[in-house]
Amino acid sequence: MLAWAAAGCGKPDAGGPKASLSEATETIAVLENIHLNHAQPKLKTMKLWLGANELVAEICTNQVQVATGMMFRTNLLGNEAMLFVFGVPHRASFYMKNTVVPLSAAYIDPDGIILEIHDLQPRNEQSVTAGTDRVQYVLETTQGWFKRHGVATGAVVRTEFGTLQKTFFPRRP
Repeated sequence: MLAWAAAGCGKPDAGGPKASLSEATETIAVLENIHLNHAQPKLKTMKLWLGANELVAEICTNQVQVATGMMFRTNLLGNEAMLFVFGVPHRASFYMKNTVVPLSAAYIDPDGIILEIHDLQPRNEQSVTAGTDRVQYVLETTQGWFKRHGVATGAVVRTEFGTLQKTFFPRRP
């Protein structure tokens, strides 16, 4: 995912208004292909829960991490995931540039509620754009993980520290 090449690649919707300087910078990163040309090292991890299901997710918070995502990686274990954290809600758009692992991506709102789940195909550079501009997090897992674990839209994602909002943006109401 360069910002998104699925399995770790998403790209912001360049056509919509920008909510912040950070988001505009991310868009520039996408347009300039600011991503690593190799798999990024394992990132800091955090436990996530979706109902009773536990995942260990690598956390992508900066431009290069988000832009590179799962690019060039060759595997993702069944209980592993990658969580992309964005500064503001937006209309997320992910694709699978340089990504060979089949993934499923959940588009999640600021409250941690899964809005949409999409299966992403290896090396498919066709963007999968969210149907809403309320996506603040994207969670990538092995393809079919959500279905196998009975996790559907409406499910809430939480961390070992509480809600996604409290974990990543503690000063916000």
